[in-house]
Amino acid sequence: MSIIVEGHRGYRARYPENTLLSFRQAIALGVDAVEFDVWLSKDGVPVIIHDPDTLRVTGVPGPVTGRTLAELQALDAGSHKGAEFAGERIPTLEEVLRLIQGLRPALRLGVEIKDFRRETVDLTVPLLKQYGFFDGCWFYSFHAGVLRYIKTAWGGRTMGYPDFQMQGFEPDSYEFYDEIGLEMKLVKSELFPFYREKGLPMHMFCADTEEDAALCIARGASLITANDPVPLLKLLGRL
Repeated sequence: MSIIVEGHRGYRARYPENTLLSFRQAIALGVDAVEFDVWLSKDGVPVIIHDPDTLRVTGVPGPVTGRTLAELQALDAGSHKGAEFAGERIPTLEEVLRLIQGLRPALRLGVEIKDFRRETVDLTVPLLKQYGFFDGCWFYSFHAGVLRYIKTAWGGRTMGYPDFQMQGFEPDSYEFYDEIGLEMKLVKSELFPFYREKGLPMHMFCADTEEDAALCIARGASLITANDPVPLLKLLGRL
């Protein structure tokens, strides 16, 4: 089975996460997919940032959803990773899609819906369709209701997490999963066989060493996410 290599928030180990630079470098490295996180700005624009608050990546506190796009893009999202990255911005989803379309239009996308409002999905999906990425992407979420909505309203391909990690989980929630995501701690635990027996393709994250990558492969991962994809790519003979 061919393993899909996914860069977590781009090439997060070396570059400021979820920035255009991070995605550009992940693509240059040779990953098959990139993962990123979607929130809506105060004025309803899908933007790419992991946390609900801007403090960790910009040094300026405040909710993402409480700032307009102009206010978000005035922040420095690069300096936290190093002075050489000063001035990197929080990108919009459309900016990311435009970049990827220009560099590698066949790249697969892991679209994590962090903002659990249906409006977020309804603004994200049309952009993915417009740029030709919808059919080749997975939608991730830690809210079972979001995955249900993506599946029933839009027919998207979904990947959810184990029940105990999910908000809004209901008895039938697994029926709306196409795939399941397992963090390394769980891949290594005694609970792993229980989730493998769900019979769903398994995304495993974050395997940042050859040892962890080898374990994911041995345990049947279909996709492996890494902050640093280099050890995995080396193990697969692709570097």
